[in-house]
Amino acid sequence: MAYVEREGVNIYYEDTGTGDPVLLSHGYSATAQMWRGQVPALSANYRVVTWDMRGHGQTDSPADPSAYSEAATVDDMAAVLDACGIQRAVIGGLSLGGYMSLAFNLKYPERVRALMLFDTGPGYRNPKGRDAWNETAFARAKAFEEKGLGALGASAEVRVAQHRSAEGLAHAARGMLAQFDSRVIESLEHIQVPTLVLVGANDTPFLNAAQYMADKIPDARLVTIPDAGHAANIDQPAAFNDAVREFLASLP
Repeated sequence: MAYVEREGVNIYYEDTGTGDPVLLSHGYSATAQMWRGQVPALSANYRVVTWDMRGHGQTDSPADPSAYSEAATVDDMAAVLDACGIQRAVIGGLSLGGYMSLAFNLKYPERVRALMLFDTGPGYRNPKGRDAWNETAFARAKAFEEKGLGALGASAEVRVAQHRSAEGLAHAARGMLAQFDSRVIESLEHIQVPTLVLVGANDTPFLNAAQYMADKIPDARLVTIPDAGHAANIDQPAAFNDAVREFLASLP
């Protein structure tokens, strides 16, 4: 357990194990605790770094809404790696964490050994699709403002999370969950590292997105986990861990 300070914001992270480094990023309104079924399984052979995004878990929740953005999140990821003395790592994440992993690769490709994209999507080329996504993100922000932490859902990755600030989660929804351009989806065909795209078979909203990414990313493999929903790592941890270990073992 440790913190790295970035412009007055304390970013919480955990660094476990030895070996080739892997950075795992959680989904929106989850925390690093969602990886508790993966860290023991992977840290025997790999150095596993997990962390809490701004507004989430044990990381600070700045009062300024402008402190929450894709750019800030990507730089927080770089700062965590720097704090661990890691120059290059396998970058992976679920849902929002997967999207931010793609954004990290776009800005810092030299720091990415491989990508792991779990139950996530690459954003939208079509502004109408992006607008519909953002309406949902803004509605989640409003719910946290009106109901506090009572607005947390009951999904598997959220049930294992503990948060300190509903206001932080609201700001994160508006600044980090919402999307404002098509840069990430347009980067897929230019990704130059091996990529694991993994999705739960029951995660209906993300099945097409997973197939799309697997088709567009040049060196991608698609794995579908049976009897798993959006939090495939929690629903079927053994199958999820096997798929991740097989992918990591295949890296040059």
